[in-house]
Amino acid sequence: MAKTFFVTGTDTEVGKTFVTRALMRAARQAGKKVLGYKPVASGCDWVEGELKNSDALGLQAESSIPLPYAMHNPYAFAPAIAPHIAAREASELISIARIGEGLARLKETAADWIFVEGAGGWRLPLDERHFLSDWVKKEHLPVILVVGARLGCINHALLTLEAIRHDGLVVAGWVLNRVDPQMSHYQDNANTLKQLISAPLLGEIPWLEEGGAEAVDSFVDLSPLLK
Repeated sequence: MAKTFFVTGTDTEVGKTFVTRALMRAARQAGKKVLGYKPVASGCDWVEGELKNSDALGLQAESSIPLPYAMHNPYAFAPAIAPHIAAREASELISIARIGEGLARLKETAADWIFVEGAGGWRLPLDERHFLSDWVKKEHLPVILVVGARLGCINHALLTLEAIRHDGLVVAGWVLNRVDPQMSHYQDNANTLKQLISAPLLGEIPWLEEGGAEAVDSFVDLSPLLK
């Protein structure tokens, strides 16, 4: 049975896909067969008659086992808006059961590890009553938190960690990703986060110029996940 991790972020646009791909790449280099799963995605384009999301395509590209796109991303919506609103506009319901069935199919493959990437932050609504975090709780998935290093990230990180633990889930680790190269007092903020977060630091990713992302897995340490 594949070991599965859920990757969430302190907010949208904090580099969840970037970090998830780095984790997948590092896992492959450690000899693991990996798969990426993006249960819900908005902001999709029509490609060969099918709505596809660039983030989900990235996870598919990093996966060790060739599978149809829909197995990586069961819910794809065209507008780049909150998925529950996009689903309502498409007259579609996002089903927790269907998301779980998709993960179960991935677990039936030869994958050793599966990285599930969320959308937005921890409390992403699926409809008026359910959150994606409800599904993560149902699956009892260990969580990896991506902290986007920018003004306000300490508050966002601590509140997100509090919510994850309140839901009874294990925080397997966290990654600090510098998304704002102009952030004032970056190192002071990074040091504060390291002191306050009682979970393994899996990596600290600096601001990378275009082209530098190819070596991003070199900033990731998977050893805490191997235990």
